[in-house]
Amino acid sequence: MQGPGDFEVSRRDVLKLGAAATAVPLVAKGQAGSPAEAPVSTQLSLNVNGKVHALKLDTRTSLLDALRDHLQLTGSKKGCDHGQCGACTVLVNGRRINSCLSLAVMHAGDKITTIEGLGTPNKMHAMQAAFVKHDGFQCGYCTPGQICSAVGMLSEVKANVPSHATTDLTAPCALTNPELRERMSGNICRCGAYSNIAEAIADAAGVPAAGRSA
Repeated sequence: MQGPGDFEVSRRDVLKLGAAATAVPLVAKGQAGSPAEAPVSTQLSLNVNGKVHALKLDTRTSLLDALRDHLQLTGSKKGCDHGQCGACTVLVNGRRINSCLSLAVMHAGDKITTIEGLGTPNKMHAMQAAFVKHDGFQCGYCTPGQICSAVGMLSEVKANVPSHATTDLTAPCALTNPELRERMSGNICRCGAYSNIAEAIADAAGVPAAGRSA
């Protein structure tokens, strides 16, 4: 009958076993030959703001970095780089996404719209004009993401896409104040200009009352 001492393993034995386990795959790799390496970079075309750009990118490049570092479209901001603040929000085929969480290679053939593509200082998008009218920004760092997100959000409301604040899933979506704030909750304003942002979005949507809390 085996006693407790029969199962004791010294620290030296553990180190020997670990070294052996590490060496086995190395030997196997040497015998089978080096596996094919993944491509470091690739050629792709991105349709951004109505213009097609041919790029050679590292396959790990985020859409945000491709826009900012390779196309010099710096309106989209890098805030947290973890998809938590919304400063990098852009529109892809009309839908809002966090561009820091998406790889550029995933969007070949998609229609990408950044804040630069929504409007210009001389011909602003209605949402941009509303933000100016209602002073919906302070430092302005989150503003491009807020505006792009708001444009995408209104499209979701129009398409009757429910949110966590939607109480009646059988009725058409209405842009109430709770709905607006819930749908925009992924975009953080560190300056705290939320009331003005809500007023601006509601004004652009044509439902000013939605910008005011009950």
